[in-house]
Amino acid sequence: MRVTKSAMLASALAFAPAVLAEEEAVLDKADNGFILMSAMLVLLMSIPGIGLFYGGLTRSKNVLSTMEQCLAVFCIAILLWAIVGYSFAFGPVDGTLGNFFGGFGTMFLAGIDLNSLSGSLSEYTWVIFQGAFCAISACLIVGATVERVKFSAVLIAIAIWICLSYAPLAHQVWGGGFIDSTFMSYDFAGGTVVHVNAAVCGLTGAFMLGRRHDLGRVAMAPHNLGLTYVGACLLWIGWLGFNAGSELLADGVSALAFINTVLCPAAAAMTWMASEWIIFKKPSTLGTASGVLAGLVAITPACAFVGPMGAIVIGIAAGLACLWGVHGFKKLTKVDDSLDVFGVHGIGAIVGGILTGVFCDPALGGTGFKGDWTSIAGQVYGQTMSLVVAIVWSLVVSVIAFKLASVLVGLRVTQDEESEGLDLASHGERGYNL
Repeated sequence: MRVTKSAMLASALAFAPAVLAEEEAVLDKADNGFILMSAMLVLLMSIPGIGLFYGGLTRSKNVLSTMEQCLAVFCIAILLWAIVGYSFAFGPVDGTLGNFFGGFGTMFLAGIDLNSLSGSLSEYTWVIFQGAFCAISACLIVGATVERVKFSAVLIAIAIWICLSYAPLAHQVWGGGFIDSTFMSYDFAGGTVVHVNAAVCGLTGAFMLGRRHDLGRVAMAPHNLGLTYVGACLLWIGWLGFNAGSELLADGVSALAFINTVLCPAAAAMTWMASEWIIFKKPSTLGTASGVLAGLVAITPACAFVGPMGAIVIGIAAGLACLWGVHGFKKLTKVDDSLDVFGVHGIGAIVGGILTGVFCDPALGGTGFKGDWTSIAGQVYGQTMSLVVAIVWSLVVSVIAFKLASVLVGLRVTQDEESEGLDLASHGERGYNL
C-alpha cells in the first residue's frame, strides 16, 4: 500500500514520499476533512482568485482573454495531473530515475480506489490537494505573457511545462528525490516547486515572445483595480489552505503555518505601502495588494519552520525586494513580463527560500535545521542550491516548451490583433459592452 504521511518538523517533509507503511494505515475522518477543505481553498486561488487578480491588471480589451487563459490552463492542469502528473510526482519508482521523477506506475490514477490511503487520508484527497497546487502554479505563468500571446501557444507550452517541469520538481523536492536528498532544503508548501518554477517559465515565455508592440507608447494602466483587489483577497484566504493544509493534519504545525501566512503578508504589504509613500508620495492600492502577494510567496517555503517574528522580518524583506523586482529588475532585464510574475513570485520565493535557512535557527525562533545541517550557513547553502537547480531545470524545460509551441502554432498574435485586443481577436467577445 502506498502511504504518504505528514512529517514531523524534525524531518521537514510536509509532503512525505510514498513509502511502505510498517503499520496498518487507517483513515482519519478529521484529517481527511481538513485537507479536503484546504484543497477547496487552494482551488479558490486559481478560480476565481488569480483570474480576477490578473484580469483587473490588464487593459479592458484583454480582460476576458486573460481570465479565459487562467480558466483553460486550470482545467488542463487538473486533467494532466490525474493522467500523468501525479504519477511523475509521487508514483513509486526505483533506481536512478527515481531521483528525478516518480515513474509511470500510477498514470491515469491506476491502482487508486475508494480504499486507497495516503497516511490518514484517502488517496483521492491527496491527489486533488496536490492537483490544486499544480493548477495554481500553471495559472501563475499566464500573467507574464498576456496581451500578445496566442491562446493555443500558451496552452501547449504550459501543458509541456506541467509534465516535464512541475511534476518532476515536485518529486525532487517533496517526493524524496534529488533536491531534497542532496541539499536537505526546506520548502514546506512550494516556494521552489510552485513560485520559482512558474516564475522562470513565465519570464522565459515573455522573453521569447518579445515586448508588446505599443509598450512605452500608450498607457497600459490596469483597467479595473477593484477586480485585482478582490482577487488579492481571495488569494490570501486561499493561501491559508495552501500553507496550513500542507501539514496534512490539524495540529500545532498547521497552526504555525496559518499564523505566519497572516503575519508575513501583512508586514510585506505595509512595507510596500510605506516605501511607495516615501518614494512616490502616495500609497497605492495596487502596491499594497502586491505587497500582500509578495509576503504570501515569501512565507510559503518557510511557514512551518520559522517563528512568527521571523515571518514578519521575511515579510519586510520580501516587500522591499519585490518592489525592486517590479521596477528595478524589469528595467534591468528589459523583458516585458506583463504582470510582473517574476518580479513578485520569482524574487519573493528566492528571498523567502534563502531566509528560511536563516530564521529556522532555534536561536531566532525557528524549529531547527534540517538533516545534517547544523548552522545557518549550511542551511542557507542548501536552500540556495535547491533554488539554483529548480531555476535551471525550469529554464531548460520552458525554452523547450515555448519553442515547441512556436513550431506548432506560433507564439504571437499579429500586431493588428494585439491592437484590437485579444478579447475580440482571439475569442470574439468583449469584457464590457459600452
